[in-house]
Amino acid sequence: MESEPEKEIEAVEETKKESSKTYNFRTELGRKVLSGEIKDIDEIFSKNLPILEEGIVDYLIPDLKTEFLYIGQSKGKLGGGKRRIVKNTQKVTAEGKTQHFSAVAVVGDGRGHIGVGKGSGLESVIAKEKAAKKAKLNMIKIKFGCGSWECTCHGTHSIPFKVRGKSGSVRVELIPAPKGIGLCVADDIKIIMRLAGVKDVWSKVEGKAGTRINLGYAVFDALHSLSLFRYSKSVAENLGVK
Repeated sequence: MESEPEKEIEAVEETKKESSKTYNFRTELGRKVLSGEIKDIDEIFSKNLPILEEGIVDYLIPDLKTEFLYIGQSKGKLGGGKRRIVKNTQKVTAEGKTQHFSAVAVVGDGRGHIGVGKGSGLESVIAKEKAAKKAKLNMIKIKFGCGSWECTCHGTHSIPFKVRGKSGSVRVELIPAPKGIGLCVADDIKIIMRLAGVKDVWSKVEGKAGTRINLGYAVFDALHSLSLFRYSKSVAENLGVK
C-alpha cells in the first residue's frame, strides 16, 4: 500500500500534468518547467531567474493560496466604515463620474514562498485579477529560524533575526518571537505572515500605518531582507536557519 506522502506527491504530479495541457508557456523558463528540466521553484530563486509568466508559479506550486489586504472602506449609512478588500475612488469628468478600483493581493504556500502585488482597473474583478497576477510574479523565498534570545529550540517557527522594511512613510520592524507567542502583529501583517509560514513574530510599525498598501509593501520589503543575507554553516546552525 502507498503511504500518505507518496499519494500527495502523485496528486501534485497529476495536477501539474493537467495544468500543462491547458497552459502554453511562451518563455524559455516556462518551456524548461514544462519539459521537467526545472522541477522546483527554489531552483528558479537560487539562479535569480525572472518569472515572467504567472502560470509557472501555478504549475510548480499547485496548492498556492491567495488572500487580499483590506485597503478599502465601504460607504453608505448601513455599511459605512467597514473595511473592504477593494479601494474605490472616483474622478469627475465632463462625461460624469468615473470609478477606479484597486486591490492588493498576497499569495503564499505557507512554506516560505510569498508574494505581494497591487492591481487596478475600472472593475473590481479586474483589479483583483491583476493584483493576484503581479503577486505571483513578485514571489520570493524567505528563510525561517529561531532568532529569539528567549527560545533555544533552533526550530523554524519564526525568523532568524530582526529585519526592517519601508514603503512610503511606513516603517516596519519584524522581531523574532519565542515558540508559542503566535503572531503578535496587526491583522494585515497576520495575513502575510500566515501565508509565508511564520508562526511566531512581533512587529513594530512607525509612520502612517493606516495606509494599508504601504504597510503591506513594507512588510514584504522586510521579509525580502531575509533572503539577502548569506550565512556560514556555524551561524546558520546557531540561528536555526533553513
